[in-house]
Amino acid sequence: MKSISQKNLEQNSLEQNSSLQNKNLREAKNIIKLAIPVILAQVSQTAITFVDTIMAGHYSATALSGVAIAVSIWLPTILFGQGLLSVLTPIIANLNGASKRDQIANHTRQGLIIATCLSIIMMLFLYHADKLIMLSSTDDHPIDPEMVTVAVHFLRAIMWGAPGFLYFLVYRNQCEGLSNTKPAMVIMFLALIANIPINYILIYGKLGLPAFGGVGCGITAAIIFWLMFILIKIFTLTTHSQRDIQKTTLTKVIDLVVIKRIIALGTPLALAYFFEVSLFSVVALLIAPLGKIVVAAHQIIFTISSMTFAIPLSLGVATSIRVGYLLGKGKPLLAKQTAYISLTIALITSLVVALILIIFKKPFIVMFTSEHAVFVICMQLIILLAIYQVFDYLQVVASNVLRGYKDTKSILFITLFSYWIVGLPVGYLLGLTDILTKSPLGAAGFWIGFIVGLSIAAILLMARTIYIQKQPTDIILKRASR
Repeated sequence: MKSISQKNLEQNSLEQNSSLQNKNLREAKNIIKLAIPVILAQVSQTAITFVDTIMAGHYSATALSGVAIAVSIWLPTILFGQGLLSVLTPIIANLNGASKRDQIANHTRQGLIIATCLSIIMMLFLYHADKLIMLSSTDDHPIDPEMVTVAVHFLRAIMWGAPGFLYFLVYRNQCEGLSNTKPAMVIMFLALIANIPINYILIYGKLGLPAFGGVGCGITAAIIFWLMFILIKIFTLTTHSQRDIQKTTLTKVIDLVVIKRIIALGTPLALAYFFEVSLFSVVALLIAPLGKIVVAAHQIIFTISSMTFAIPLSLGVATSIRVGYLLGKGKPLLAKQTAYISLTIALITSLVVALILIIFKKPFIVMFTSEHAVFVICMQLIILLAIYQVFDYLQVVASNVLRGYKDTKSILFITLFSYWIVGLPVGYLLGLTDILTKSPLGAAGFWIGFIVGLSIAAILLMARTIYIQKQPTDIILKRASR
């Protein structure tokens, strides 16, 4: 027979476990509630590239390969800016949690100033990107000149949309920092809908316009980016939930203190974004001499990867919002709980996505190409992509947890080491040499390198998260309020 005290202890234990489960469930719902609109927005954003790839692929293999080379340069360039500006989300979330909404408008304004300066630099770089493309051309393996022409003209078209896209990101980060993730979802969906007919008209030459081919994708993207900025600006000016921010008194047009703060916290993130995406870009340039077929297959798998990447990225954004907000409220234990819940969701989701990719690999690939040679290579690469997903999901969410804690420098160092010191060399040795294998594996070797690099990144980022969370509470909160 159990004593009354034993029964009471057991009852208290059950109640505590039930209470903890309820708290975990509520927090998981909070994360998912924030993440779903971001997922839909990110899917729509990535679907624009998805549509470009499909339309360019059906126009010609040259158009698809040219777009692939151009995108491999455009993405790391624009994502550098996105990484730098993305720190606005946890900053604004922290200000919102700490009841300092009167400082949000100034941070947004300084974000716009940074975006303007970045746009000028990026446009100059993209205009002269032809020199970068030709670096991978050799006498033994020259790059197809038609492919280069498409890539160069694509970049010189899309560069005009760079300011619009960065301005859109500033206001998107403001909205998401305020836990309002729906506006970006709606705007990105509208952008996707508008992208399809404009792309069709410009690529294939309808309504009396010439057929621009792959270059038409770049022209369309520039138009769409400015449309996105106009729509989100209208939202922030008219929504009731941000009326107090719009009415905040203007004290400084240029606030060097805030600009330095954003750059100091955002630069490591920008470089981390750049190192990750430029890894794919360098690989695209390295395999370019292998021919159109290999480049096209790599681009198709990369595009599928970009579509599935919307899930961990959105979950990560939601996590950084929630962690930043809770730290602003002075609740580090709940922020820690949120981090582990997000990582668990990421692991489960990645396994489901990997399984879907393996089961439905043929229908996925057929959407992009009808060329048998491209199809055969894609069928091999998509298996590697499925494995890649698991580590990618974990490292993305872990890096966003650290972003919420304002621990951005560690993300930079871990990313640089994992992707460039480990992942790329392994990929190069497997893909283009016979040092580790009987014969070069081509694109498959580089994807194996991606897997190795991402697995190391995931382990190191999660280890860093645990280390940060073990710090004294006052140190954690002081770092988060920077």
